[in-house]
Amino acid sequence: ECCVVFYNDDYTTKDFVVEVLETIFAKSRGEAVFLMEQVHSEGSAVVGVYTYDIAVTRAGLATAKAKKAGFPLKIEVKR
Repeated sequence: ECCVVFYNDDYTTKDFVVEVLETIFAKSRGEAVFLMEQVHSEGSAVVGVYTYDIAVTRAGLATAKAKKAGFPLKIEVKR
């Protein structure tokens, strides 16, 4: 099992983080907003626990989406 961790930065918008959590990590609107606020206030948050392959795939998709949108969203997979 691996944790996917999002880190706060001063550029990625809250709306974008919520959208990524909803579309790539299949979170409900409420869960996504809660996790985004946790990332914003605490500096980071575990947004999901998955098998290694799924964690890496979702983190990769989210990072690519952020890069395409011009955001420096930092996502890490921790074993």
